[in-house]
Amino acid sequence: MLAVRPLAIPDVKIVEPRRFGDNRGYFSETFKAAAFEEAGIQGPFVQDNQSHSAAAGTLRGLHLQSPPFAQAKLVRVLRGAIFDVAVDVRTGSPTYGRHVSAVLSADNFAQIYVPAGFLHGFLTLEADCTVLYKVSAYYDRASEGGVTWDDADLAIDWPLPDSGVVLSDKDGALPRFRDFRSPF
Repeated sequence: MLAVRPLAIPDVKIVEPRRFGDNRGYFSETFKAAAFEEAGIQGPFVQDNQSHSAAAGTLRGLHLQSPPFAQAKLVRVLRGAIFDVAVDVRTGSPTYGRHVSAVLSADNFAQIYVPAGFLHGFLTLEADCTVLYKVSAYYDRASEGGVTWDDADLAIDWPLPDSGVVLSDKDGALPRFRDFRSPF
């Protein structure tokens, strides 16, 4: 069984797989292609990626891959908790430039489906976060792009820790949204 609910941008969905628990712990089918397709989430997913962030306040994003390497993502948290964000950059979309967000955690077991045509990023809410995500296309360095996480035009209300954010040099140098040209 799989519960799927759309967010304010309906193409982005929260997925809640069912857990079956007993005195040993639990079991869950976290991904079953037929069930996801029945719920309107199309694959195929071709690669799994896993990231670990040591510090709370680690921000990864906002990233995308351009066609023909555009990626849909199915994101879940194995340890810790994250604030996950998807920004619509599909030219002509009525929600272009708008974003949706959700808290995903190892405890709430929720996943988020982010289709191709969206910038994606997340902020770790706890130390020692491990995130696993499936992607629908292989990574291609020449196709990567992004927008700075703190762009005022996007107005994302990140739940920042008092200590500030931990960023890669690459993420710290991403362009502003107004200078971004969507490939979608």
